Amino acid sequence: MTGMLDGRTVLVTGASRGIGRATAEVMHREGAHVVLHFGNDKDSAQAAADRLGDRVRLVQGDLRDPAERQRVWTEATVWRGGVDVLVNNAGAWLASDIDDDGAWQQGWQANYELNLLAPADLCQQAILGFRERGGGIIVNVTSRSAHRGDDAAHLAYGAAKGGLLALTKGIARGYGKDNILAYAVAPGWVATEIAGDLATDPALLAALPLGEVTPPEDVAEVIAFLASGRSRHTTGATIDITGADYVR
Repeated sequence: MTGMLDGRTVLVTGASRGIGRATAEVMHREGAHVVLHFGNDKDSAQAAADRLGDRVRLVQGDLRDPAERQRVWTEATVWRGGVDVLVNNAGAWLASDIDDDGAWQQGWQANYELNLLAPADLCQQAILGFRERGGGIIVNVTSRSAHRGDDAAHLAYGAAKGGLLALTKGIARGYGKDNILAYAVAPGWVATEIAGDLATDPALLAALPLGEVTPPEDVAEVIAFLASGRSRHTTGATIDITGADYVR
């Protein structure tokens, strides 16, 4: 039995936990060689790699640092002579306190670096590499915040995710002729560390149409399908994964 990603090399950023870890697991199940990127949580990353066994390469890097972003990409490509799929999952729900000038500026800069510029730089490297390889696939993890904006404490996060969504659309339009496909997924509440205790909060669960926070595995399955290239003409699209909590 063959998987839909047999022989592909996939780089998943932020793969030590949450959506990233679930995505790495599904990609591996489908036959991919997975470059599992992590930032600081080496123990979780190593545990994930150990569970998967073969066809896994760990790469550490602080994506807030431009030099680190370049190194992560280089290490990922050196492993097997190139990368076929880039999944930009790494990110954080960072506050930008409007009542504190310092915290406001810091929040915007931090969101810009991690949630927009880091995936943008990796997209740049991917496009350059994909053009030489005759094509490739990018899947960017955005957020429902990219469509509706985020709450008052996280304005910069919503803006950064909105920028990532626009970037994805631009890549799809600009590089389809090079057989480069680009997709976005936009989750709502997902049962990860970002959601924290909210994932089990009775008031939140009662307000959700399915009565539960989205499992990260649901997001991972969609990412893996998009990464397979089985629906090329979906390029440029955004797939909402919110359990009907937010419907456009």
